[in-house]
Amino acid sequence: MNTVLLKDPLVGPDIVVRGGLIGESAVPDAEIVDVSGCFITPGLVNAHHHLLQSAFRTVPGTRGVLMAEWLRVMAAAYREHAVDPELGRAAAAVGLAESLLCGVTTVADHHLTWPSEVVPVEMAMATAGAARRLGGRLCFVRGTAGNDPDDAADSVRAIHQAFSSAFEDAPGMLQLAVGPSGVHADGPETFAALAEVARDLGLPRRTQANEQVDVVVAAERYGKRPLELLSDWGWLEPGVTVAHLCEITPDELAAVVESGVAVTHAPGCDVPMGWGVAPVAELLRRGVTVGLGTSGGGSNDGGHLLADARLAMQVSGLTGAPVSASDALAIATSGSAVGLGRPELGTLDPGTPADLCVWDMGDVSDAGVHDHAAGLLWASPGRRPRDVMVAGRWVVRDGVLLTADSRDLASELTTMLKERTA
Repeated sequence: MNTVLLKDPLVGPDIVVRGGLIGESAVPDAEIVDVSGCFITPGLVNAHHHLLQSAFRTVPGTRGVLMAEWLRVMAAAYREHAVDPELGRAAAAVGLAESLLCGVTTVADHHLTWPSEVVPVEMAMATAGAARRLGGRLCFVRGTAGNDPDDAADSVRAIHQAFSSAFEDAPGMLQLAVGPSGVHADGPETFAALAEVARDLGLPRRTQANEQVDVVVAAERYGKRPLELLSDWGWLEPGVTVAHLCEITPDELAAVVESGVAVTHAPGCDVPMGWGVAPVAELLRRGVTVGLGTSGGGSNDGGHLLADARLAMQVSGLTGAPVSASDALAIATSGSAVGLGRPELGTLDPGTPADLCVWDMGDVSDAGVHDHAAGLLWASPGRRPRDVMVAGRWVVRDGVLLTADSRDLASELTTMLKERTA
C-alpha cells in the first residue's frame, strides 16, 4: 500500500499511514490528504450490536412495553419474516454499511436468533461475508437464547473452522466470540458449555446482565440477581464482557470491580426502553474497562455510535457522576477494543492498524467551539465523518460508502422484507 499523509489536522500532528498501519514518518512520494479543519479519531468500535435487528426497526409493539413483551413481539417478527442466512446477510450488510458511514470500523455482532431449520455456520458465514464485502472489521458473537448447550458448543467449533479457512487471507478482520443472551434465557449448562469451548479455542466471552427481564427471571427462577448467577456460573471473571448492567447495586458494582470483567454501556437501547443507566463514570474511576455499544435496531433504531456516546454524556448526570467528552470518546474506541481483546484497535499509536475517521469541523455547527475534542461530541448532533479508513483502505470518502452502493443495500433489504410478508 502507498504511504498516505493526512496533513494539517485540526488538533494534533500530521498522521502517516503506511502498509495498513499507523506510521512514524512519511516518505517523499506519499499521497497527501488535506484534512485542514478536520478532527481525526481512531475508528469507533461498537462493542454490542445485533445486526439482524437492522431489518426490524420500529416494529409496532416494541416501544413503551415491558421487555418480556418486547421479546415476544420481536420473536413473532422473526418468524413472520422467516429469518435465514439470506435475510441475515442483507440485514448485516445494511447494519455494517450504516456503521461505516457513522465512523464505526469494528462491530461486535451478538447474534441470538437461530431458527431450527437454519445451519448456524451458514448464518455466521453470511454475516461474515457481508463484513468482508464492505470492508469493516467484525467480531461475530455466537450467541444463545434457549438453544441446546451441546449443539451450541458444536456450532462454535464449526464456525471457528469455517472462519479460519475462509478468512486466512484477511488477518485481523474477523473474530469469533461466544455469548449467552443472559441468565433469563440460558441456564448454567449453556454457560458451562460455551465457557469450555471458549477456553478450548481461545475465544472471548460476552453476555448481557441486568436488563429488565433478566432481573425478573433471575429472581423468580433462581432467587438471585443476574450478577450473582454469573459469578456462580464462572462468568464474572477476566476475559468476559457484560453488556448493559442497568441499575446495578453498590454491592454489584463492587463485585464487578473485583472480578476483572469488562463492561459495555448501551444507553441508546437502555434509556429509551426504560431499563436504566449504568454508572459509567464510577466504573471508570474504579478501574473497570468500559466500552460502548448501540445494541440492535429492535431497541435502538440507529447504529450511530458517536450519537450514543453523546447520549452517554447526557444521561450520565442521572447517576450522580458525569461522563466527560474525553471519556465518552475513549469508551467508544479503546475501551470497546480492549473489551473485545483487541487492544491494538481504537488507537492511533504508531504500529497499530490504520482504522481512523476524519471529521469535518469547519462548518457553522462547529463555529464557536473552543474545545474541539469536546465539540466533536457535543456540537452537531448526528455528526457523520467525512472519510473513514479501515486497515489503511478508504471505505468512506466525502461521506459516500466506497465498497458498495448504500442505497442498493437498503433497497435489497426493503424488497426482501416485503416479499416475505406478501
